[in-house]
Amino acid sequence: MYLIRGTNNIELFRSNFPEISTVATIGNFDGLHLGHQQILKTMQEEADIHRLKRLIIFTEPHAQEFFSEAAGLETSKPPRIFPWQEKVRKMKEFGVEFAFFLKFNNQLRSMTPEDFLNQILLRLHIKKLVIGDDFRFGANREGDFSLLKNWGTQNSIEVSNTETYEIDGERVSSTRIREALTENNFEKANKFLGRPFTYSGKVVYGNQLGGQLGIPTANLWLPKNKLPISGVYIVKALLDKKKLRGIANMGIRPTVGGDSPVLEVHLLNFSEKIYGKRLTVEFLKKVRDEKKFENLNALKDQIFKDISTAESYFV
Repeated sequence: MYLIRGTNNIELFRSNFPEISTVATIGNFDGLHLGHQQILKTMQEEADIHRLKRLIIFTEPHAQEFFSEAAGLETSKPPRIFPWQEKVRKMKEFGVEFAFFLKFNNQLRSMTPEDFLNQILLRLHIKKLVIGDDFRFGANREGDFSLLKNWGTQNSIEVSNTETYEIDGERVSSTRIREALTENNFEKANKFLGRPFTYSGKVVYGNQLGGQLGIPTANLWLPKNKLPISGVYIVKALLDKKKLRGIANMGIRPTVGGDSPVLEVHLLNFSEKIYGKRLTVEFLKKVRDEKKFENLNALKDQIFKDISTAESYFV
């Protein structure tokens, strides 16, 4: 998949692929859930009929994240189902040929709908544009489907919208999936995602405390974006196509004075060194909230109880 990183690279895209035409869509696409997948399916049908390539235009950061940071309200930032790097990996898995990383900043937030259409979209070889039924764009979200449709007619671009995707009478959306994950309703989240909820990251060096306690852990690099999970979970993991089981803590580790979120995974009956490797973690069930213990011995005792809980779960 070819990734266009920012508006400055649109001309490079145009020069590298002068002959292609695209069917495009625009959105945040957090989670690439079943609703998003329905849009991709519609795009693929159009691509097959008209010999087009699929292009996903996605914004980073999420608009709500941008406004929270601008206001100095870090704690009010909405959680992410996954970071943008994982989003790109999922797009590749779905066979998307082109993606456009559009940075959400002050310039973009103040751009009129007309300028957005003519200065950005018109330069992307778009022949067909497929959008979600709730899509708004431009300064103050003034752009709507009617404006898009008229602009498309003027520029020989066919614009269509997709119907709401529902399961059991409920709209599938990233917001509802985040809510389900926050409430530890993995069954609902997985149903709306169309796959198990996972987090994938490289194993990095931590403070080696787990090893000192006799409970080695794999520490995963986390993005600055908040994830919608916190606490201790029973998990499955995938490492080099090998399926493993474990117990994981997502939190700041208050007992040892931590202040930044870390995902620590203890893999059952596993002792290999895996630094630098990618570990994919599937969250199955929440065991408890994270808490601050009086001392390391109390923490160690609780971790062994958590491990026992995980072992019993898998019996």
